[in-house]
Amino acid sequence: MEKILRKNDIGSLEKQYRTNLINGLHGFKSAMLIGTQNLEGLTNLALFSQVIHIGANPAMMGILHRPVSVEKHTYENIMATHQFTINHVPLEMYKQAHHTSARYERTESEFEHAGFHPYYSSQLIAPYVAESPIKIGLSLAEIIPVKSNNTLLIVGSIEEIIIDDSALCEEGFIDLDQTKTALVHGLETYYKAEKIERLAYAKPHKK
Repeated sequence: MEKILRKNDIGSLEKQYRTNLINGLHGFKSAMLIGTQNLEGLTNLALFSQVIHIGANPAMMGILHRPVSVEKHTYENIMATHQFTINHVPLEMYKQAHHTSARYERTESEFEHAGFHPYYSSQLIAPYVAESPIKIGLSLAEIIPVKSNNTLLIVGSIEEIIIDDSALCEEGFIDLDQTKTALVHGLETYYKAEKIERLAYAKPHKK
């Protein structure tokens, strides 16, 4: 039997139930670890699922950040250094990735507590996740406030991509079966992806 929830119904739901429901409406999302470092060299690692493709030319990506109403180390580090990294979560390390969402003190590094290792390139001071099969380094381009709910779209310009050559297919496609990265549904349920088929570019009147 179909259930219909209208705006007033949604607003009257118990808080945690509503949070779980709305966070899951988007379906499967990529689980990504955002690596940052402050000016004192203290590292931070945080799990995000709201990672967005902004454009290919110039190459840009974004992350949707919650309202900055309390201390937010990822946001503060990006504002201080204008750099951050986006790292795919290895399928076998989804539990460690989930643990980075715990609220550690500023002086504590999620890299250490979750069992990841920071990796640095010559281009950025922001740390990558050494275990990640796809690493993306970005410089801050702009921050766009979403006025309706005070979230922030943090837009980054891609400075470099670090990826295993075996995962790169012809024409630039990435073989995610090869990288075996984790997916997340809602805030705490993890999945693995399985490729169905790669189709040709769709054109009118051509099936």
